[in-house]
Amino acid sequence: MELPFYLSFNEFENRYYDNLEKWFEEYKNTSETEYLKALVEMYSPYLYYNFANDRLQADASIQIKDCFLPYHEKIGISFCTTCENGKSSKNVKSMNHIFEWKTITMMEYAQHILDKINRYFSKNNCKEGKNTLDFINNYEIITSREGAGYCVNYNLHQSTLPFLKAYLPVYGQTVNIAVYRDFIFSIVQIVEFIDKKLKDVHAFEHTIYTKLKSDAKFKVQMSHQFLTMCN
Repeated sequence: MELPFYLSFNEFENRYYDNLEKWFEEYKNTSETEYLKALVEMYSPYLYYNFANDRLQADASIQIKDCFLPYHEKIGISFCTTCENGKSSKNVKSMNHIFEWKTITMMEYAQHILDKINRYFSKNNCKEGKNTLDFINNYEIITSREGAGYCVNYNLHQSTLPFLKAYLPVYGQTVNIAVYRDFIFSIVQIVEFIDKKLKDVHAFEHTIYTKLKSDAKFKVQMSHQFLTMCN
């Protein structure tokens, strides 16, 4: 069962039990805990644990390669010798490009994907009977490059599909800023709802709070170990 991804807390809350019922219909020998664990996997990538405030906060962002021609020297860059996923680009010679990692918001990422799809529509004149969602995971479109610009990792792209399916317009050229802002406001409420349900069924160890706090502590420990080794 493909669980729907919600950008609004009210919609998520209102549809919770309907989707839970469908979950039980799809998976006969299951429990609400398993359903909640699936929701944890879906929504936890859009938050982080804040040590200072001891709470979860929204962090809807993604790392992406920004490839460009080496017009001048930059710090922290590498040569882009191959395209993502081990395949060479058909449109550009990768050896002529260098890249640096950038962190962009999921709204920016969604607009980038939407632009790719609309360029495909424009070039191939095949939009009739099709919409954005029909091409949201098309390998050739998603990984295409025209000169410099963001280079999408197709494997990483898979994890963004639930969000993109909910957020991208079926038709249109631009993503909705107001809807994205509502999502940033709602995501914390959504995970608090999920965590409360997990606590209700005594599955405390599976809460998003526990998961992200543990992940954050592990990253800090690894960072300290790395610094110790370097010194």
